Amino acid sequence: MIDERTANVGIGFRKEFAEEFLAGNVLSPAFVEVAPENWMGIGGYWKKIFKRVAEKHEIYSHGLSLSLGGPDELDWEFLKNLKSFLKEYDIKIYSEHLSFAKCDNAHLYDLLPVPFRWDAVQHIAQRIKSVQDFLERKIAIEIVSYYTPVAAEMSEVDFINSVVKEADCNLLLDVNNIYVNGFNHNYDTKEFLQKLSLDPVAYIHMAGHEKVADDLIIDTHGEPIIQPVYDLFDYTVQILPQPVPVLLERDFNIPELTELQFEMNRLENICTKHWRNELVTA
Repeated sequence: MIDERTANVGIGFRKEFAEEFLAGNVLSPAFVEVAPENWMGIGGYWKKIFKRVAEKHEIYSHGLSLSLGGPDELDWEFLKNLKSFLKEYDIKIYSEHLSFAKCDNAHLYDLLPVPFRWDAVQHIAQRIKSVQDFLERKIAIEIVSYYTPVAAEMSEVDFINSVVKEADCNLLLDVNNIYVNGFNHNYDTKEFLQKLSLDPVAYIHMAGHEKVADDLIIDTHGEPIIQPVYDLFDYTVQILPQPVPVLLERDFNIPELTELQFEMNRLENICTKHWRNELVTA
């Protein structure tokens, strides 16, 4: 429970600003998020840095390599190490992507879309349930950005709702991804959110993107959040059934920390406007 707060806004922790972050007081996140793949099993200097971060801040984790939509067997050795990592740092939230990221044990280094089909729903839901049973916790799956549908037999929102229901898992709502998908595939993002099952939402991501053509934007996490995405976030906060933690993602092209704090303040102000009398529980 986060006492005396009306918003729980965190930052994605990056090595690029680790020393400045720990040495100063420019950034004041309620929590930090890390990719467990980048921090499990490390030693030496970066182990010491991470322990210092964990002593000062609550840690959330966002996975990159589970490939819930892929055909390969789940990586049980990775999951064993992940379970230990989550326990060691008392990590309350573990999230992953609703995507396909490896095949024949070859990592594709991208989050590829999965077919919006019932057999894919069943395949992914069973894998999520296996992961949840092993980790002894619910996980949150992220709605990813995608640039072409693959053999779709149902709508995107029906597919997501079906996966979440069948798997009995939580949902990570990346508002920028929804904006990107709505722009690229020409659908109404507010209507999408109205049709999405919002009760399972446990977490929100916010980030920037890059417009590369009149009809195409790319989800980069390397630019500031633009006003239309803030507006969609404002709408999202209003219709969510309960307050949830919110993360600012910035993966590269890292600006001055004052700029990151400015974006975090904007997110917190929007949350406070609608969640003034609520408390956020991770």
